[in-house]
Amino acid sequence: MQRAMLPALLSVVLVGTVSAQTHLAAVRKSSIPTPSKDARRLPIEIASSKFERKGDTVILQDVVITQGETKVQADHAHATGLDNFDNSRWTFEGNVRIEGEQHGSLKSDVAIVEFRNKYIAKATATGNPAEFEQKRSDNDDVARGHAHEIVYDVSDGTIRLLNDAWVWDGHNAMSAPEMVYDIREQHVRATAEPGSGGQVHLTIDPNGHEDPNKKP
Repeated sequence: MQRAMLPALLSVVLVGTVSAQTHLAAVRKSSIPTPSKDARRLPIEIASSKFERKGDTVILQDVVITQGETKVQADHAHATGLDNFDNSRWTFEGNVRIEGEQHGSLKSDVAIVEFRNKYIAKATATGNPAEFEQKRSDNDDVARGHAHEIVYDVSDGTIRLLNDAWVWDGHNAMSAPEMVYDIREQHVRATAEPGSGGQVHLTIDPNGHEDPNKKP
């Protein structure tokens, strides 16, 4: 559904901090619990079509790294020290896809994945733009969003969208300089720093369910 075909849409401009409660607050009563410590101790599995080691640097092609519900795959990746997952950073490049808990996923050109205490702790995805989506638990809608940088905090279960952020929650669209989407509670909050000139834009469609960013 194109924007030009939505004369009934109510466009609201909000300055400061706003929470998009419409269709989102209802799922808070059944929010998803934080992963247990046992879940964080699941083995890390690495699959690759080509493995190359140059000194301390490891280079892999067609790589897939999996730990529990979290999976990272890309055309290639490199890191320093394959055996050090206590505190390491991996760089994934080319057709990067990250799958997380509760059917959430990220797509980007490049992603930096951080391991802490042998656990996939955080992924920073960049692209033109980087994208995320999640099948909602309360209905058949799919929440989606994009930004030039998306930070997935695996421990907190949050997606932080930075620089030209946009989110569609299945009913309403929102854009802002920065937004945070909670994967477990499935709600979004957006901020614009006072005095920055930035604004939070919320577009409410009282009737439709079509993604306004979807191509016709």
